[in-house]
Amino acid sequence: MSKVTLDSPVPDFERPATGDKSVRLSDFKGKQHVVLYFYPKDDTSGCTTEGRDFTERYAKLKKKGVAVLGVSRDSIRSHEKFKEKYGFPFDLLSDEDESLCRLFDVIRMKNMYGRQVMGIERSTFLIDREGILRREWRKVKVPGHVDAVLGAISEL
Repeated sequence: MSKVTLDSPVPDFERPATGDKSVRLSDFKGKQHVVLYFYPKDDTSGCTTEGRDFTERYAKLKKKGVAVLGVSRDSIRSHEKFKEKYGFPFDLLSDEDESLCRLFDVIRMKNMYGRQVMGIERSTFLIDREGILRREWRKVKVPGHVDAVLGAISEL
């Protein structure tokens, strides 16, 4: 599967999600915009802050017709604990095989404690109701990011 590009349709995908379900992009087509945010690891400081920021603005996002989905390579079991611990109102998708990460080209070489490792580059994608990729944010810095996403949604 080729990588997604701006202003192009995002191929349908299906991933296991929290709440003992499976989520497909096509589930939202014609109904909701989708904010798909990729983060490196459950229950780490930056990822927790980002999840909390999306949670704090979730009512505004929902009012604008937006579904929020968090994605990492962690297992569903790990996601369930993370979601419950912080009360996230949105689903977390498990991408253990990295197929979704590769589709959105978010796997990068990173330095972790002096070692080179392949990991998720914090990134967010805004997909409109028709399944078209409208915005992308790469190398995301958490402070102020969710507000930037909200601003972009207002432009759709």
